[in-house]
Amino acid sequence: MRQNLWKTAAFIAFTGLVLAGCGGNDSGSMPGTDHSQPSSSQTSASAQAGDFNDADVTFASRMIPHHQQAVQMADMAIRKATTPEVKKLAGAIKAAQDPEIKTMSGWLTAWGKPVPAQSHGGHSAEEMPGMMTDDEMSDLGNAKDGMFDRMWTEMMIKHHLGAVAMAKAEQTGGKNAGATALAKKVEADQNREIATMRRLLRRLPAN
Repeated sequence: MRQNLWKTAAFIAFTGLVLAGCGGNDSGSMPGTDHSQPSSSQTSASAQAGDFNDADVTFASRMIPHHQQAVQMADMAIRKATTPEVKKLAGAIKAAQDPEIKTMSGWLTAWGKPVPAQSHGGHSAEEMPGMMTDDEMSDLGNAKDGMFDRMWTEMMIKHHLGAVAMAKAEQTGGKNAGATALAKKVEADQNREIATMRRLLRRLPAN
């Protein structure tokens, strides 16, 4: 009798192992474990890369060189400005726009579009409003002391106004959520800096 009970228990245990093994094999066909199908993260990344239109490409392609020139002007002010407020503002502009250049460059790469080189020529004022000409940049580089501070502030206001116009156009016509969000941020940040610079101009020497 005791021997029969032992055999029965062994059979039940063996049957349980076989059933568990079969259940484990079935798990390989569950959704998400079939590597022949794209994962949700891969699908999302693919959709994000394709979620753009011509306005998004134009915004990134033109705002990159626009930002590059602003950073160039900021570097000049960090070196040459005599007014602490101008130096501080220049540092803030560089800190904000350098990462935005990298972000927009990443978008263009993901979209299969060319990333603009470090060059500010070949664009009309209609394409990139607020951009300084080569002569204006040369004049700024040659200015000294208080004259530099005032010239830089006036030119940066003009530059920022151009960026705000470009940002508004992106918010109106763009499709990519990241690009339109950045455009909204650019508009808010640069309008705030324009107000700061206009107040600063009232305290800078005229000549």
